[in-house]
Parts: sequence; C-alpha cells; structure tokens
Amino acid sequence: MSENLADYKYKTMIPIRFSDLDAYGHVNNAVYLTYFEIARSNYWRDVVKWDWNHNGIILARSEINYLKPILREDEIVCYVRTTRIGNSSFDVMHVLVKVNGDTEEICTTGKTVCISYDYTMHKSVKIPTEQRARMIAYDEPRMILNTN
Repeated sequence: MSENLADYKYKTMIPIRFSDLDAYGHVNNAVYLTYFEIARSNYWRDVVKWDWNHNGIILARSEINYLKPILREDEIVCYVRTTRIGNSSFDVMHVLVKVNGDTEEICTTGKTVCISYDYTMHKSVKIPTEQRARMIAYDEPRMILNTN
C-alpha cells in the first residue's frame, strides 16, 4: 500500500500514551488499531457527521502495514479518507505519519472495511443518504453499487 498524502484532505493529531509503549519504547503493534479508530471517529464526526442515533458502524476487516516504528517522543498524525463506497459497506484508508518540522514521514498504512449497521435490527443497512453524500463530496471514493 503506497499512499500519496496529497490524496488526503483530513488529518488529526494522535496522542501517544505511556501505556501504548512496549518494553523497547515503541508503540505496540496492537495499539495501531486504536489510533486508526480515533482518527476514523474524528473523521466521521468532523466530515461525515455520522448520525449515531440513526445507524451504527461495525468493522468487518482491518489491514495494517507496519513500515517504521513509532516512538514515545514522536509527534504523529493520522490521515483518513474513504476510498470505496458500496450500498452498506465502505473502505477507509489510514496513514500514520511522524511530523518532523515541515516534513512528514509515513510510518504505517492501513485499511478498514466498515459497515453501516442497525443495532436494533441486528443487520447491515444502506449507508444513510446524507453521510454517503458527504463521503462522496469530500473524498471522491470509488463507487460500487449493489454490494454489501
């Protein structure tokens, strides 16, 4: 997964907590999913304006590519964008970068497959029209219709 940061409009700061670190002072591999979750949640709040009272979102799949370690003293941000949108599912890409002054170094990339979900009916549902329109307008994802 080679990512071009110019393709991303949204980024958010990620705080590194002491509990995120392993014995060598690196961010533990399992914590990266939490970083992605923080970034996705901020993106859904700030850009997509997901209506949690109407629909939930469940995670169907996660992929992570570890490229360079992240250390306690690093300042990191996570870029997020929707890259594919179907009827009820959509793909979200994440890129964690170290900020070094005016430069950014890609450390980790990842993809999550997310599903619009109704917890009262216990099933996937169509992505709400307003949220779908916001993802399309903001990120211009690849469209796949008549799929989950």
